[in-house]
Amino acid sequence: MPPTLQTVVRRMGLRPLAGGLPPDTVVRWVAVSELADPTPYLEGDELLLTTGLRLEGDLAGYVGRLVARGVAGLGFGVGVSHAEVPPALVEAAGRAGLPLLEVPRETPFIAIGKAVSELLAAEQYEEITRAFAAQGRLTRAALRPEGMHAVVDRLAKEVGGWAALLDETGAVRHATRGARTEGVTAELGRLLTGHPRPFAAGEERPGEGGRGRWPASLALSGPGEHIVVQPLGGARPRGFFAVGAREAFSPVTHTVINAAGSLLTLAMEQGRTQAAAERRVRSAALDLLLSGAGQQARDVLAALGGRLPEPPLTVLAARADALDVLETRVFAAPEPHAGDVVFALVPEALVEEVAGEADAPVGVSLPATYDPASLTTALDQARRALAAAQHPTGPRVVRFGELAGQGLLGLLDQATAQAFATALLAPLTAYGSRADLVESLRAYLESNGHWDAAAQRLGIHRHTLRYRMRRVGDLLGRDLDDPGVRAELWLALEAARRYPVTSCATGSS
Repeated sequence: MPPTLQTVVRRMGLRPLAGGLPPDTVVRWVAVSELADPTPYLEGDELLLTTGLRLEGDLAGYVGRLVARGVAGLGFGVGVSHAEVPPALVEAAGRAGLPLLEVPRETPFIAIGKAVSELLAAEQYEEITRAFAAQGRLTRAALRPEGMHAVVDRLAKEVGGWAALLDETGAVRHATRGARTEGVTAELGRLLTGHPRPFAAGEERPGEGGRGRWPASLALSGPGEHIVVQPLGGARPRGFFAVGAREAFSPVTHTVINAAGSLLTLAMEQGRTQAAAERRVRSAALDLLLSGAGQQARDVLAALGGRLPEPPLTVLAARADALDVLETRVFAAPEPHAGDVVFALVPEALVEEVAGEADAPVGVSLPATYDPASLTTALDQARRALAAAQHPTGPRVVRFGELAGQGLLGLLDQATAQAFATALLAPLTAYGSRADLVESLRAYLESNGHWDAAAQRLGIHRHTLRYRMRRVGDLLGRDLDDPGVRAELWLALEAARRYPVTSCATGSS
């Protein structure tokens, strides 16, 4: 804070004549002018010095212009052009409330300017010292076990207000007492709805795809409340922190807030780096288990303070974005050498609980052991069950044992089934723009080869159906009387119905 007018008066021995010395009046600079109207060259909060060389006429107008400009006070040097301060000036200053000071003849104006400069420099040095001290306290807080929470708590004390840590969705994760985060969450919600939600795997974040960047900070102000919100992670925020106080933030306080933001961002990135490293280790441990090196896998995990569940165990498979939740409860790792699927090794008693907390499609294997063959089979079962769980109309959690109830098609992954159906039925779907061959084939197979029943279902004559089936046999180059051919065609038709693709116009019955 700049020096007050009271401080300057005491230090330089100036004599107040009118207007008083308000304790909150500060002096940001000293200006010397003999102009009848110096206000075009002033910014406000200056101590204006003059000898009154050109003061004449309506002094009330002169004083009024200074007050309107917001000068801190008027210093009148006596003994040069005036032996004393003109009474009319004293009267005008008193009426307008402008602090009027008498500057003795022996006090050079330059001495007052130097004094104010020294006070400003001392104040700036003190502010820098306070900022460095605050940064030191924040740094020590960052080294505490509480990490980011400790930094937020310390920041609130440094600004004399409150602070809060928010995740990338704008939800409050930690806040100090008295935190008023309603306006913050509302504003972040407004910004988030102005962009695609930037937090699910594969979705755009603000700053990507030409949609603009997050601002470096947000300032929210209201009656008796000043709030600053900063993103953590730059153009791709991984979270936010907010700080609020009753008074407007000074430049020093902004420096402290920026320092806290740097520490929080660093802590977040360090945490992400450590988490990524631990995930790579768990993925390597899973690879060791699959290769039969069970003891080595346990040794690797022990170095991280982790361990494997006792067999028998169950394997859960989920998308990669479920790893954040799964790894807090059980051993979970990205699929070795791939990473698009996450596997979790879970005791059977915890399967339902853990799968429910994942809040995502989950595939569940049959019970398994750490024998490489058993574990490999369980991973494949969980992956196939996950493919079924990802079907839009199916349940979110699918056990591999349930797939048997869905027939042979349930044991095939979607991509394989789609490719099989597309290839086998291609000659029929490419036969002009007509879909009646596929529909007729489906009705024929559903009627177990009975011509009358199939023709009645289609609403056509049985001779028309016989013609169509001969055309189907010719196009496919298959004998429709062969049970094996019928089984393959039925499986292809079911796959096309369950997993339709735009390139396969199969129609429906």
